[in-house]
Amino acid sequence: MSRFVKLATLGELPVGAAKEVEFEGRVYGLFNVNGEILAIDAICPHQGGPLVDGSLEGTMVTCPWHGWQFDIKTGKTPLGPKIKQAVFAVKIEGQEVLVAVP
Repeated sequence: MSRFVKLATLGELPVGAAKEVEFEGRVYGLFNVNGEILAIDAICPHQGGPLVDGSLEGTMVTCPWHGWQFDIKTGKTPLGPKIKQAVFAVKIEGQEVLVAVP
């Protein structure tokens, strides 16, 4: 069962920003897309590239290492339905960014 934990503050994630946060051995990528905070598994499943260092167009992030793309809202990729990146629910309480972690 997941629980919500503070991984950042809104001050750390201005619009257009991305932040990598490690918590209990997992690396989370936090993105601020037009004021909406989204969270995804930050390690590309291809060869471990850092998704937060990739380019972001809308909600599609491109891994900087080999160009794999993931929708940070759904975890889906144009590469096909068998590959999907984990995404995590986010809620904001005051200035705290809380992410549902497993």
